[in-house]
Amino acid sequence: MLKARILSALVLVSLVFIVLFVFPPLLFACTCALLVVLAVWEWTQFAKVKQPIMRGIITSIAAALLYLFIYASSDFIASGKILNDVSELLIVSSLVWWSIAFILVITYPKSTTFWGTSAIAQLLFAFFTLTPFFLSLLALRFYQYNSSSYQGIILLLYVFLLVWAADTGAYFAGRKFGKHKLAAKVSPGKTWEGVIGGIALTIIVAAIFLTITPLYEATNLSFAGLVVVSVLTVMVSILGDLTESMLKRHCGIKDSSQLIPGHGGILDRVDSLTAALPVFCSFFFVLA
Repeated sequence: MLKARILSALVLVSLVFIVLFVFPPLLFACTCALLVVLAVWEWTQFAKVKQPIMRGIITSIAAALLYLFIYASSDFIASGKILNDVSELLIVSSLVWWSIAFILVITYPKSTTFWGTSAIAQLLFAFFTLTPFFLSLLALRFYQYNSSSYQGIILLLYVFLLVWAADTGAYFAGRKFGKHKLAAKVSPGKTWEGVIGGIALTIIVAAIFLTITPLYEATNLSFAGLVVVSVLTVMVSILGDLTESMLKRHCGIKDSSQLIPGHGGILDRVDSLTAALPVFCSFFFVLA
């Protein structure tokens, strides 16, 4: 299992760097869309759709809509123009969704009364999780694309680095000092000490990164303001992880799928990012 996990991680990291540094805009968008389509396939089980045919139909509809959007917006995507009134509204809408998700998590399992058996609720959950995530991936990757094709890569990697730092800090702080459960009914392994450790490491990483690469100069945010946004991003990334854990616990499953040997499914790998990317985008691009 450990060997498979390590090999899968190496392959995943290699693929991420290839997609980021090599793929042109349209191919990048199509690859991100494939990631979302696979996530939709996994999400269908949260709605307790068991029949493979029905799961396939739902996933195919999502794929058709997503690739139709890419086709219709191909000229804008090819030129790196992602943000407009509609895409910005969808990205900012994630702030509302994650506020609702926070309430659902802290009130679990009582909250399942409202969404536990509702396929419509799960459809809305999936839409407001995956759509802003997809748009945020594109918006960050194509940041200042016309003036520098690599500037967006730095910005996207920054958010990745924040989440990875938070996960690393939380893991070691939780193992060393963890006593007080963060959300015992949803994810018993997470502790408040781990959260504090993750945030502390995030602040250090953000300060170092922003000193080397002053991204705040491109927004109305100050250095301190962007550090605050970075911390908020990480806190919401924890909520993304907890929300997926809640959905899996309600369905009685350990992993969202077995697509990635040793790692589980797509949602298991991007749950934190589905929350982190749209929230960061909302403040960096729209609300700053």
